[in-house]
Amino acid sequence: MDPNHRDRIAFLRLTSGRFTRGMKLKAQNTGKSMSVNAPVMFFASDRELAEDAYAGDVIGIPNHGVLRVGDSLSESGLLRFAGLPNFAPEILRRVRVKDPLKAKHLKKALEGLAEEGVTQLFRPMLGSSDFIVGAVGQLQFEVMADRLGGEYALDVIFEPSPYAEARWISGARADVEDFQDKHKTAMATDIDDQPVFLGKSSWEIGYVAERFPKVRFERTRERG
Repeated sequence: MDPNHRDRIAFLRLTSGRFTRGMKLKAQNTGKSMSVNAPVMFFASDRELAEDAYAGDVIGIPNHGVLRVGDSLSESGLLRFAGLPNFAPEILRRVRVKDPLKAKHLKKALEGLAEEGVTQLFRPMLGSSDFIVGAVGQLQFEVMADRLGGEYALDVIFEPSPYAEARWISGARADVEDFQDKHKTAMATDIDDQPVFLGKSSWEIGYVAERFPKVRFERTRERG
């Protein structure tokens, strides 16, 4: 919320029980424990520390990438809600920064935007240090470029990608590993390190899927 400090706030709606400031909560998807010492409540343009909150209230938790969209928090860390779906992007672009010295800065910026759900980020497993970003429409790339420039001072270029389709792959571990070994140049990982197959066309994905019937090629993946 403050570009000078890169701080972010995760908005959390309480569904049951009582929350008190300083509580230790666990995130269901990672099992990580966190002490919520500075929760905030917003009233129009004002905000104040939330000493307690009840079911139905919305509080803000400052964090630096610890919490993601779709995360569930509870004292036990076992409470889980249905995750939000990630959909296979319709457009894939390769992104690079004009100033090569800011390459590491670009990596952190893209990861931050992917954690917020602004874009989908894919890291090729072999042969390229470039990042591939996915979106459902051209407007998303314009929003991404605007935020990278305004919030991170990065001047980026979106270039055509050799890939047109992305699919999350799943199945028995041995089958997935065998598939990845045979298609290393087309494999990538997403922001959660899940394996993704990048195809040059929908026909190619269909052809490959027929050859590997034990591997599932998913258009959606639940997150959270």
